[in-house]
Amino acid sequence: MADQQHRRSDAIVVGAGLAGIACARDLSRAGLLVELIEASDGVGGRMRTDRRDGFLLDRGFQVFNTAYPQVKKRLNLRDLRLRPFTAGFVAQTPSGRVRIADPTRHPADAANLLPGRVLGGRDLAALAVLTARDALLPADIVKRASDRSASAALDRAGVSPRTVDDLLRPFLSGVFLETDLETSARFLHLIWRSMARGSLCLPAEGIGAVPAQLAAGLPDGTLRLNAPVAAVTDSGVLLKDGGERPADRVVVATDAATAARLLPGLPVPQSRTVTTYYHAAGASPMDEPTLVVDSTLTVLNTCVLSEVTPAYAPPGTALVSTSVLGGDPPAREGVVRGRLAELYGTDTSAWTLVAAYTVEGALPVMRPPWPLSRTTRFAAGRYVCGDHRATGSVQGALASGARAAREVLADLSRR
Repeated sequence: MADQQHRRSDAIVVGAGLAGIACARDLSRAGLLVELIEASDGVGGRMRTDRRDGFLLDRGFQVFNTAYPQVKKRLNLRDLRLRPFTAGFVAQTPSGRVRIADPTRHPADAANLLPGRVLGGRDLAALAVLTARDALLPADIVKRASDRSASAALDRAGVSPRTVDDLLRPFLSGVFLETDLETSARFLHLIWRSMARGSLCLPAEGIGAVPAQLAAGLPDGTLRLNAPVAAVTDSGVLLKDGGERPADRVVVATDAATAARLLPGLPVPQSRTVTTYYHAAGASPMDEPTLVVDSTLTVLNTCVLSEVTPAYAPPGTALVSTSVLGGDPPAREGVVRGRLAELYGTDTSAWTLVAAYTVEGALPVMRPPWPLSRTTRFAAGRYVCGDHRATGSVQGALASGARAAREVLADLSRR
């Protein structure tokens, strides 16, 4: 970094989350001298993993989808040592516990999808058509379709209100971080497509392994940690320690709130907040890597992470992850613990709370009509990228960072 500090960068990227790393890598590969400046002590933004007392604690419950095009393009999946979730979920409904699984991957559960077992014949047909359409049609057709809410799209597809309320709303609320299914149907269809075509997994060493692998591909001296930016200036950026870093081109790749502060006048969407509780149990309450969802919506979802990846907990201990909408007010953990006892059918009073992570700005609010991508150009030589400029997903963040790099290079070529 010392050599670069004495040279004027061609571009500065502020924020070493997925979007920022992707942008910095693409600009570097194009031959530009790039500085990637990060306020914290590590890369990843919201996508980080802490190690505490033998546990791996992702900063909020997260999953990794192998079907995303940007993931396939940029990451070595073998080196991540991915461990899959069950291709489906268990739902606690008013009529009891039901299991929904992909019969092509879990043939033993295929009987649950016989008409009348869990779903009626019309719902089975509607979901089969929806899945086939989203999985098989070109993505551009999905992207260009007229937009509406996810709720309206499911109704239009012929899915019954009961199936939506008992099964799909509980599951999708954990995906969208909202319970009204007001999120863009375009995003619903792209998510449905990615789940049909790929697998939901976790890296063996935690979700933070994903940005770490991406950052390892940066040229030496590109990344600068523990360097919060106070302002984007006419000549580059001003650091909070008073230092200045000059560059003609600055890409702000932070969360939406920080981007709005650094680029006054930038319109940003509202965001969703989620809290994840991590409990340690002496024995696993569910001996499979399956997501459990709750039709009462007391919790969004819960799962035993150590059943997905054993390294998430020390030997002889299970790590249970549970997410809820909003923050962590007093007494909420007790309510969650009580609901977990019902969901898992076990006594949770002896479980230990290992950590609670409240993630503000976890996802952008994506009401229709929601553009799946938008320009990163903000002003002359100033750009902004991140999932809030695309979709709230790993794919959205990486694609927005890639678009920022393309637009920087296109503007340079016109000069």
